[in-house]
Amino acid sequence: MSFRTDYLSDLDRLTPATAEALALRLFRHQAAHCAPYRQWLQALGCRPAQVQRLLEVPFLPIEFFKTQDVVTAEPGDAWPPAQVFRSSGTTQQQRSRHLVRDPALYHRHAARIFEQQYGSLTGWTFLALLPSYLEQGESSLVDMVEYFVRASGQPQSTAFFLRNHAALLAAMQQAKREQPARKLMLIGVTYALLDLLAAYPDHPALPLPDAVLETGGMKGRRREMIREELHAELMAGFSQAVIHSEYGMTELLSQAYSPGHGRFYAPPALQILLREPTDPFSPSFERSAGAINVVDLANIDSCAFLETRDLGRRHPDGSFEVLGRLDNSDIRGCSQLAS
Repeated sequence: MSFRTDYLSDLDRLTPATAEALALRLFRHQAAHCAPYRQWLQALGCRPAQVQRLLEVPFLPIEFFKTQDVVTAEPGDAWPPAQVFRSSGTTQQQRSRHLVRDPALYHRHAARIFEQQYGSLTGWTFLALLPSYLEQGESSLVDMVEYFVRASGQPQSTAFFLRNHAALLAAMQQAKREQPARKLMLIGVTYALLDLLAAYPDHPALPLPDAVLETGGMKGRRREMIREELHAELMAGFSQAVIHSEYGMTELLSQAYSPGHGRFYAPPALQILLREPTDPFSPSFERSAGAINVVDLANIDSCAFLETRDLGRRHPDGSFEVLGRLDNSDIRGCSQLAS
């Protein structure tokens, strides 16, 4: 049995108790077979055989996805990407690329994470306002939502709406009327949700979705807002008790969801460590605030150990908040809520 087959079998049975051991197995494999990561470890003087704990693992700066093909492949097992995901950005910015070997793995994994938080996909109807992601193309978020739509079996022929707010409202009304047993989730990039509310300032015709899931991102279209202000505006406009959020990025195959109040709960495959912003070699599970490092155990074919440019806060129950971005980092489309 190959490493990949054996590893993916264990990933399917992952529990919090087995996560660190699986992460260390993947670290040693990627230290040998992911060329950009191997070169990074060599530059740091890291000897992978001497790494015994997850906290000793060096993390790859996420910017490598802009300049390198971050791919893990054993000798004789070179694989062409079946799909390429690119980050959002302006024409002046270099977009990150995530080369995906097996889109079906991404779909199954994303569905499992969603269903752990929200129940079966077949119990939901998904409608989406993700205009900039659709226009730029090759979005992992759009691909995930497209899969959720297919897997849910919902009858709506169109689930994505660029800026046709009237068509979106009609689809929401139709879903509530014709599929009352299904819950309705509206998924939207932040500025697009605010644009929808602005188009109906008195909200007389807004149907009430069962959940509004914001994915972050003003993309320069609106002023940045602190999360409390943003969620208060969305709650008032959609008559929601809470606003849900998703934390994900092009370079990851796992997501974390917030059921409200901006506090994300990561699945076992996505481990969040915080580091001192000025010290990349200080990751900790105990630190209450700092820059975010992630271990994404679904990233078997790229690199699972990534140093992001996000700032976060950890709560005693294990949930975390995203506070904003490190100074001088590029603007990225997901989770750009300023502290």
